[in-house]
Amino acid sequence: MVQKESYLDVADNSGAKELCCFHIVGSTRKRFAFLGDKIICSVKKAIPGGLVKKGDIVTAVIVRTKKAHRRDDGSYIRFGDNAAVIIKDEEMIGSRVFGPVARELRARGYTKLVSLAPEVL
Repeated sequence: MVQKESYLDVADNSGAKELCCFHIVGSTRKRFAFLGDKIICSVKKAIPGGLVKKGDIVTAVIVRTKKAHRRDDGSYIRFGDNAAVIIKDEEMIGSRVFGPVARELRARGYTKLVSLAPEVL
């Protein structure tokens, strides 16, 4: 569960290391974002020479959350951190994805992101 002012790790090689969420795409009344939701973030930490710089405004999709997500079969999936992948026009900026991602992203239409991930849980 991610809300405004939440900090997230970046799970791709776009150059950003840490993001701060300041808007959840979908509605002005939407308070929380979960797996597969799009958010608008500010880059708080970035590496030199990356594709994005500190202070850039980016759109990202959430791939991991600490809050447990209930699946249709009754099981729960939970990760150790909150992480997102930076996208632009529904395509990833980076060419690699680090760490595991949730299987629910495939149903949301992020098939390329799931195929690049080393592990799908």
